[in-house]
Amino acid sequence: MRAFTGISELLTMAGQEASPEERLGLVRDAAVVVEHGRVRWSGARAACPLPLGEIETIDLGQRVVLPGLVDCHTHLVFAGDRAADFEARCRGESYQAIAQRGGGIATTVASTRQASREALTALARPRLVALLGAGVTTVEIKSGYGLSLESELAQLEVAATLAREGPQAIVPTLLLHIVPPEYRERRDDWVRLVVERLIPEVAARKLASAVDVYCDVGAFSADESARILAAGRAHGLALKAHVEQLSATGFAVRAAELGARSLEHLEHADAAAVAAMARAGTVAVLLPTASLFLGDARRPPVAALREAGVAMAVATDLNPGSSPTFDPWLAATLACTWYGLTPAEALLGMTAVAARALDLGDGRGTLAPGAPADLAVARVPTWQALLYGLGHRPIAETWIAGLRVAA
Repeated sequence: MRAFTGISELLTMAGQEASPEERLGLVRDAAVVVEHGRVRWSGARAACPLPLGEIETIDLGQRVVLPGLVDCHTHLVFAGDRAADFEARCRGESYQAIAQRGGGIATTVASTRQASREALTALARPRLVALLGAGVTTVEIKSGYGLSLESELAQLEVAATLAREGPQAIVPTLLLHIVPPEYRERRDDWVRLVVERLIPEVAARKLASAVDVYCDVGAFSADESARILAAGRAHGLALKAHVEQLSATGFAVRAAELGARSLEHLEHADAAAVAAMARAGTVAVLLPTASLFLGDARRPPVAALREAGVAMAVATDLNPGSSPTFDPWLAATLACTWYGLTPAEALLGMTAVAARALDLGDGRGTLAPGAPADLAVARVPTWQALLYGLGHRPIAETWIAGLRVAA
C-alpha cells in the first residue's frame, strides 16, 4: 500500500452532482491511497481514515492530479505519411477530391499493407510513448488501414502485441474504413467478405471488442454500414460508427437505433441524430483536431447535444491524414475554443466519458475507490489551467497502477 499526498487539487471525475463542474469531483489538499494497483481511498488528506504516517507516502509537490486520460479514438497502427495530401489541401484541393484520385486513406493503405507486423509495431511504439507522456493511460486502437482480410487481422494482432507490452491499456476496434480499391467495382463482395469472414474471425479470436464503420461520401453507404454493424452485433461486438463527418448521411439515427455505443465526428449531425443518440444513451466522440486540420468550418451541434443530455467525449483521432497529432491537450482545448465545450466538459470528455465511450466499467477515467490507480500529475497551479494553452505540455508525471511510467 502507498499514499500520494502533496496534491493541491484532485479531480476524481466521480462527482454525482448534475453540473459538469460538480462531476469533476474537485478535492483540495487531497490524498490518494493505492493498494494492489487500484485506488483504495481518495479525498481530503485530513479526512483519510488510514494512518498515512504508517504507510509509504509519495509527496507530489503540491500538484494538480487527475485520472490518467482515456484516448477513445485513435488510428495508431499505420505506416507511411500523408504529407503530399496536406500540401495538396493547402493548394485548395478538397479531401474528397484527393481521395477520388487515389490519395487519402488509400495512400496509407498501400504503405500499411507493405509493412510487416514487426515494422508496424515498431512504428506504433513511439506514438504510444508520446501519448503516455501526455498522461494517456488507456488507448483505443482502430484497424482500418489494411482493407484486406489478412491486413486487417495484422493490424489487430499488432494492437494485441502492444497491449501485452504495456504499460498502457489497449482497447482494440475493428474499423471498416473504406471499400478497398480492388473491390471498387464489386462493393457487395467486400461487404459480404467482411460480414461472413472478417467479423466472425475477429470475434472468435477476441481481437477486438467493437466494430466501427465509416459511413460517408467515398466510404460505405448507409445500407452497407447497417449490414456491417448488424453482423458485429450478431457476433457479440459493440458498435461504433464514423458518421456525419464530411456530409449529412442520416446514418447516425440508424446507428443509434442499432445500439451504437458511440458515434464519432458528427459535424453534420442534425436534430434527429441528437434525439436518437439521447434515446439510445449513445456517446458523442468529438474530434476537433481533425476538423481543424482539414479546414472544415462545420462543427458538431454541441449545444443541442448538451441540452439533450448526450454525453460528449473528446479524443485525438490520431491518424496520418486528418489528425496527425499526439496531443490530447490540444484536442481538449480546441473542444472548448472551437466546439464550445466548457473546460469541465472537455476534461470529463477525456476521462470518465471517454471510458464510457469504450464501455470500460472498471472505474477507469476516475479516481474513485476501486478504479485503476492511473494518475496524470500536472505542473499547473489550478485545474482550470490544464486547458489554458495551445500546444503546452501540462503533465509532469504519469502513473499506471500506482507506478510511475513517465516523467
